Amino acid sequence: MSLQPGMYDFNLSEEQEQRARRLHEQNINIDLLFQGPLSPSAIPAVVSEAIKELSEPYKEEPMVYSAMPAKWVTKLSASGEIPQYKEEWYKSGITAGNRELHLNDIESMITSMGEVQLQFDSAGWLVKALNAEDIRRAKREGRVAGIVTAQETDALGTNLELLEVLHHFGLRILQLTYNKQNLIGSGCAEQANGGLSNFGVRFVERMNKLGIIVDTGHCGKQTTLDACKVSRTPVIASHTGAEAVYHHMRCKSDEEIIAIADTGGVIGIFAMPWFVHEDPDHTTIDHVLDHMEYVIRLVGVDHVGIGTDWPMSDLDWSLVYFKEHIAPKLGFAKGDGPSTETVAGLEKYSYFINFTRGLVARGYTDEEIAKMMGGNWLRVFEQICG
Repeated sequence: MSLQPGMYDFNLSEEQEQRARRLHEQNINIDLLFQGPLSPSAIPAVVSEAIKELSEPYKEEPMVYSAMPAKWVTKLSASGEIPQYKEEWYKSGITAGNRELHLNDIESMITSMGEVQLQFDSAGWLVKALNAEDIRRAKREGRVAGIVTAQETDALGTNLELLEVLHHFGLRILQLTYNKQNLIGSGCAEQANGGLSNFGVRFVERMNKLGIIVDTGHCGKQTTLDACKVSRTPVIASHTGAEAVYHHMRCKSDEEIIAIADTGGVIGIFAMPWFVHEDPDHTTIDHVLDHMEYVIRLVGVDHVGIGTDWPMSDLDWSLVYFKEHIAPKLGFAKGDGPSTETVAGLEKYSYFINFTRGLVARGYTDEEIAKMMGGNWLRVFEQICG
């Protein structure tokens, strides 16, 4: 049986293929670190070159220059000049994916709030998900849902009132640290592994009160463990891997995975070639599924989800620039972290059905697949956000 383009070869029978298609169409599928729906291979070359020209004036400012392509992709998608934005999302079958705020500083916070809101305002088919019913309704109505999230907290300083403002805007998931040390705690690249600060404890308590999900994706080990002790609601890791499968600073130890599961939370497995397998040039979706299966064996199927984090909604040339000039500033080791490699079977988000197909191939039941593809995330979202 010949496979359609983009379909990873799991050696499924025709009956299994039909079952996978049925499940993927009927399930609520959630990617909680959804950099898509576009990927470099889904963006026309002529658009890539045009954006490169538009970004050139900013080349003397590396951080600004690196961020410009993604900003232009958002603007051009909103104006309908990149129709692949909608096409790829619908082809993916992803019911809900996050729309990310950037909280590096006040300027980035305000700018990204505008950029995120532009996505909702310009697309009647994209719904801002404030609660679980918004996601279910989007599924029923043939639309898709965006969950507002953020991976940094630096812009907030010690002003917890700003956290409440962001909640009013729609923020529902917030990561405590991003690799390095901040006012809240230690990130996964921080040598000290210091855990939550006193302010960090108050920060988590305010998140609980507001109904914002505590995310430990980039947190250090002790920060993750402390967050699980302090939080009165389930804690998640939106995008990570299992350290026992591949030892990387971005992966979680057994102790962390168990602690997150004990809160009722979920561990989302990412599809980043450098973080799930030793050879980023030959990483496949089977390697990603290996991480999922390890977590299942450790804490059960109720605590596993997907947060791909890759590929980026960006351009090949800017991703190379990011790896060479920006990643080291964010705590990544030289040569490590995001670039142009992709996981075989997830080169585009329109290939997302490969997750469902892979879980079918590995013998999971319909109910178990529904949980891992989005049901577990929806359960936590409903418990905390309503």
